[in-house]
Parts: sequence; C-alpha cells; structure tokens
Amino acid sequence: MRKTRFALASLLATVAMALVATPVAAQASATSELINQLNGKLLYVAIPITVLVEAILIYTVIKYRNSERALPTKENRRLEITWTIATAIVLLFVGVASYGVLADENVTHQGNDIDMNDDPVVVTAEAYQWGWNMYYPEEGNFTTGNKVVVPKDRPVYFQVTSQDVIHGFHVPKLGLKQDAMPGATDTIKTVAYEEGTYQGYCTEYCGVAHSQMYFTVEVVSQDEYQDWLDEQKQQNSGQ
Repeated sequence: MRKTRFALASLLATVAMALVATPVAAQASATSELINQLNGKLLYVAIPITVLVEAILIYTVIKYRNSERALPTKENRRLEITWTIATAIVLLFVGVASYGVLADENVTHQGNDIDMNDDPVVVTAEAYQWGWNMYYPEEGNFTTGNKVVVPKDRPVYFQVTSQDVIHGFHVPKLGLKQDAMPGATDTIKTVAYEEGTYQGYCTEYCGVAHSQMYFTVEVVSQDEYQDWLDEQKQQNSGQ
C-alpha cells in the first residue's frame, strides 16, 4: 500500500512540476514559444511514464523468463484504482495544458478577422506551382516574390492561399504551419521575437518542382523594417 501511495504521490508531483515549468531558452516567436513550452511540459510526464513502463517490462522478462506458461494475475482492486486515477490525472493534465496553447490566437487564429488596433503587419502568402508571391495588402499590395520582411515585437498576420493546387506554408523555427487551399484564404498570426532569417517550405507534395518551393522570412528591427517598407513603396510607385 505504501508503494502504491508513493507512486501516486510521485506522479502528482511530476504533473504539478510540469504545470509550472517553463523552458528558459530564447524563442524565435510567440507561436514557437507556446508550442515548445507545451512540449517541455509533456516531457515531464512522458519520461517518468516511459521509464516506469520499461522498468516493469524488463523486470517481468527477467523474473518470468523460465516460466513454462503464463499465470493469471491475481485481482488487486487497489492497484486497478490507482492506475485508473493516475491515467485520469495524466489525461486531465494533457487536456488542460494543450487547451491553453490551442486556444491562443498565436497558435490557432480563428477566422480571417484582423485586429488593426494592434498596428499589425499583414502579408498575403500566395502559393503557386512552383513558387510564392508575398503581398503587403495594407501597404499598397506590392509583392516581394518569395521573400518576407517583418519587424520584431509586432503582430504579423499571414493570409495563406493558393492559385492552383494544395500547398503548405511552413516556417519551422517560427512555429508557423498552414495549408494553402485554392479558392480559400486562411489566416495565421504570430509575433517574432528574434531578428534573423528563417527558412520556409511548402509541406504539401504539389508536383515535380515541389522541392523548389522555398521562401524566407527576415525579421528585422522596427526602424529597419520602416526603411525597407519606404524603399519598396518608392520602387513600386515608380513603375
């Protein structure tokens, strides 16, 4: 009985620690931060469970390796109640932790509405066989081909669509992923924290040149972004 209580108490302590644990490493965006924090919390639960299951498996194999036939397990209601409660606790933790991330608009933005009060940057990512056209609809709708430039610490909305077949908009290090559907537009949102250049890919096999569908997202300071934006507007006004 003491062992059972100890095991249950250890599980509860692990779950409680996972709830408050936060990775200290710098994150590239609000989206990647939320996703990586969730992965870290789930590891605090998954690792002890994995170790426990493997330990029981190894113990069983060694102890009963010479047995001629399997023997039925004796009924143990306390054990059954314990692992039922433990399973319920783990599932409840996973559900609560996951909902807290999935309900955040930086992970699953609902609808195509954009809150312009936050002074966001809006980029339309239009896929085609086999490339990308990136437009800035709020700044004159000029295009920058397969290159995106956005400022750090400012909301960014990507309106993802396709000209022809299903493509996929994916920037792994920023935690961004959205299918590009022909005839439809889906919006995703994030806030970039770290300056740098991030590689983007198409994640849906879309034909013979699928592997060439690269794009980049460059995160710069607000001043650099404004200078770049003024330059783009000037170039497009002269055309």
